[in-house]
Amino acid sequence: MRGSFAFSRRPRAGHALRAAAALLCAAAAGSGVSAQPAPAPARTVQAPHYGDVLFQFFQDKPFPALTSLMVSQHFQRMPRHEDEAEILRGGLLLGYGLTREAGEIFERLAGSASPAVRDRAWFFLARLRYQRGEAEAADAALGRIGAPLPGLLEEERLLLAGQVRLALGDTGGAAEALRALLARPPQPLPAEGTEPGAPPPPKRSIFARVGGWLADAFTLRWFRSVPVRTSNAPHYARYNLGIALIRGGDVDGGRAVLDELGRTPMHDEEGRSLRDQANVALGYAALADEDPEAAAVALERVRLQGSHSNKALLGFGWAAAAQDEPEQALVPWMELAGRDPSDPAVLEARIAVPYALAEAGAHGQALTRYEEALAVYAAERRALDDSIASIRGGEFVDALLQENPPAELGWARPLARLPEVPHRTHLAPVLASHAFQEAFKNHRDLVFLGANLDAWQERLAVYGDMLTHRQRGFTERLPQVRERASGLQVDGLQAQRDALAAELAAARGAADGVAFASAAERTQLQKLERARRLLDEQGAALGAEVDLPAVRERLRRLEGALTWQLAQSLPQRRWDADKGLQRVDEALGVARGRDASLAAAQRDEPVRFQRFAERLAALAERIRALQPRLAALTAEQRVALQTEAVAALQTQQQRLDSYADQARYAVAQLYDRATQPAPQPKEGDRGQP
Repeated sequence: MRGSFAFSRRPRAGHALRAAAALLCAAAAGSGVSAQPAPAPARTVQAPHYGDVLFQFFQDKPFPALTSLMVSQHFQRMPRHEDEAEILRGGLLLGYGLTREAGEIFERLAGSASPAVRDRAWFFLARLRYQRGEAEAADAALGRIGAPLPGLLEEERLLLAGQVRLALGDTGGAAEALRALLARPPQPLPAEGTEPGAPPPPKRSIFARVGGWLADAFTLRWFRSVPVRTSNAPHYARYNLGIALIRGGDVDGGRAVLDELGRTPMHDEEGRSLRDQANVALGYAALADEDPEAAAVALERVRLQGSHSNKALLGFGWAAAAQDEPEQALVPWMELAGRDPSDPAVLEARIAVPYALAEAGAHGQALTRYEEALAVYAAERRALDDSIASIRGGEFVDALLQENPPAELGWARPLARLPEVPHRTHLAPVLASHAFQEAFKNHRDLVFLGANLDAWQERLAVYGDMLTHRQRGFTERLPQVRERASGLQVDGLQAQRDALAAELAAARGAADGVAFASAAERTQLQKLERARRLLDEQGAALGAEVDLPAVRERLRRLEGALTWQLAQSLPQRRWDADKGLQRVDEALGVARGRDASLAAAQRDEPVRFQRFAERLAALAERIRALQPRLAALTAEQRVALQTEAVAALQTQQQRLDSYADQARYAVAQLYDRATQPAPQPKEGDRGQP
């Protein structure tokens, strides 16, 4: 049955790669299911290298964040963030579509991570596995979820479970999961921004911010802002439930579910498009059951300008034709025939219009319309030939890369812009196909990795030059530094220090304040000593001129005052001397350490230079080995991408050829009918009234 397939939502471009670290959200949000959980306590980054990884991550540079994280993990630079770093790595790998590697990380952390972290991790892992067509692996990941997820994530889980069971052919299990979703009360979507006048939201921790970054990509923000902000997940569940019932044999039940969805008022474009899809599926199911009246009722509800309008107009015309009303069938088909001819429904309408005209007896108009259709088909085929030539020549892939440059590695980054190329309308359905999207993303990632290897090859050359210059500078400056260091004569300074220490020890033992006297005090002591000597030697001669007893008394008092001053300052000066000696020891230790460092540098630095040179050479050799392999893979993926696009366009050509054959056959029938003689009346009938 046309249109009978599981319907799922796809994340908006620009948000999908941010799902890389989705699983970290539970680390802050906990396992509660309230709409507004309490903010988690702030987490302190205790390792600089982990902080650098988070900085790159929040700068929207997940590839440098991932490489820095893996390097820091290799060198064990994040001893206090092992589990957090591993969860972040798993999330980044998950965002790049490496579901197997991410799953292995989650399984390893199952014992240490909280249940909320594990459950959300398995949910996002299941989502990515399903998007990659790995239904069994997605079902296994969903089975690892141990408790209901918070808020709208639970709706997403139930919807995903129904889609996975449908993909596995388990219509009963799909119906059970989807009915569980429909039994839930409507869930409001979170506000996209702070309302005017509302208080600012509380500051969230790093992990809560990462979690919100994730949810923005893979859950709630898929929905547009609408007047009534409720989740569309129940509508998707109802659509998939109808499909599951039909596939399971309950055709009437499935059609009833789709009919209910086809009559439901919707508040946004996403919901209206889903309603149109349900009506188209219901209408074509009725046509397959030879019930044109019911098909017309369902298809009439489809919007005239919606994304499913072409298919609805075509089916509505066939419903009228099945009721032997060719004039009524002409109304939708004439409208459809004037639309973009790259749509298969429009191409089919080109021959449906003359078919209806012929059925209505307008053979001349039908013949003209068939000839016009053949001309259109021929022009479309030539245009498809041009598009195929452009793809095989590589111009189209180059234009795609130019419009969607590989600025970052990202499996989840879809095509954002279509290049300006001839006959681009033919390529729009090709670009919308899942197979082409996957092939292009793989090719773009290979181009990104090739550019990354080229950049690192240049950096290694620069690092090699830096190492050479540093080694040359070290060789040139080391003798000069050693010469200056040898001029310090550390051993001689050590001997002087030892002599001073012995002198201080002797003065401390004798409690001699004179040993700690300052230069001025020593000068005063010398002057007093000369005065005493002068009095002793020339006192008799001076007795007649001066009062010797008074002079001697005055001299004694001066000596006593100076002695008292030296005694008072002795403790402080002794302490200062000890401190000075300690500083001398420290300075000598620094000097000896520098001398030892110079000796070690002279011995070890050449070895380090050699190790760095060997490491750079090994990395350069690895890059040279990877570049041809990567170039071969890129060329192979480019060919696969071109083959995928060419195959899709060739399918369009085959459809055109089929329509053209039908048109030629119809033209031949019309010509045969026109050349056949009119039937003559029988002999016995002549003369009768």
